[in-house]
Amino acid sequence: MKVACVGGGPASLYFSILMKRVDPSHDITVYERNPAGSTYGWGVTYWYELFENLRRADPESARDIAESSVHWDSWYAQVHEHPPMMIDHWDEGFGIGRRELLDILTRRARSLGVRVEFEHEIGDDLPEADLIVAGDGVNSVLRDRHPEHFGTKVEVGRNKYMWLGTTKVFGPFSFAFVDTPHGWIWCYGYGFSRTHSTCVIECSPETWQGLGLHQTNEADSLALLEKLFVEVLDGHPLIGREQADDSAHWLNFRTVTNRTWYRGNVVLLGDAAHTTHYSIGAGTALALGDAAYLADALRQDTSLEAALAAYQKERRSAIRTSQRAARNSARWYENLPRYAGLPPQHMLTLLGERHSTLLAYMPPKLYFQLGKLTSRAIQAVRR
Repeated sequence: MKVACVGGGPASLYFSILMKRVDPSHDITVYERNPAGSTYGWGVTYWYELFENLRRADPESARDIAESSVHWDSWYAQVHEHPPMMIDHWDEGFGIGRRELLDILTRRARSLGVRVEFEHEIGDDLPEADLIVAGDGVNSVLRDRHPEHFGTKVEVGRNKYMWLGTTKVFGPFSFAFVDTPHGWIWCYGYGFSRTHSTCVIECSPETWQGLGLHQTNEADSLALLEKLFVEVLDGHPLIGREQADDSAHWLNFRTVTNRTWYRGNVVLLGDAAHTTHYSIGAGTALALGDAAYLADALRQDTSLEAALAAYQKERRSAIRTSQRAARNSARWYENLPRYAGLPPQHMLTLLGERHSTLLAYMPPKLYFQLGKLTSRAIQAVRR
């Protein structure tokens, strides 16, 4: 089979690896419009379950990913002026630099005979291939050629956020919530190397404007944020994304869904097919999962139409739980003042419960008490 993957992200690269492992005779090319090593973003997260899946699917790349990752199994949290809290044995996770991850997958793909062509943008003329994989991200050009067919929907989140790096190396996964005269602003931080961490800043649009962040440039925005989060950063600087006009790169998260994931011989993969709010840390895992499902469907079905239909059906069903959890998590942060008035321990307990659909419809104090009662009942049964 001749395959053209448009977009050189983790989903396309991993799909090409798995296809070559199944049948080395596949003729596969990955086209990436940007130069090698020019990826934006800092670190990405993944969880132990994903690593086990990677190890089974391709032990070689899984080994390299593990060796380049940092690990945590605890949370650190600071709520405004309250003493910081450490929560042990909570959500064992891993972080790896996005550039390092792409380098690992690119090397592995090339070692198997995949052609990876950087600075090669696909225009109006699609490559000649039996299968064209649209792994070109949330702003997928291939998908947006036929939005009516794919049934593309984009929901724009309310909160503002900025994806940053820092030289502060977080050991545990870290949170900091700061109450300002204009409302709450918070950050999530996690390490991805021995020298750097990712730090995501988020706040409501009212707080964003009240702090003047809507009209400050990159340097002034980072200076203000460093002051607000000086304790959790230990005085380390924040590092932004270089912009030609020196503007601050604030965004609103866009949740992308599609009614259909393929059209003829073109199939959507990763963020081109779906996005989930960054607060559940599942984007990379879901993209790699798409790659595995698609490769398996193509292995099992000789008909391309049947394989793509099976991939769409099975994968859409598999990610439904993650999509629901992501929507609930985003809603929790958009309604942070609802929880910020609780004692910090209670607030952080509900932070851990933010994936729950029920939480949005119950008074926070009642939900917390219900959780305590349920926990006691479980402990009684175990005794």
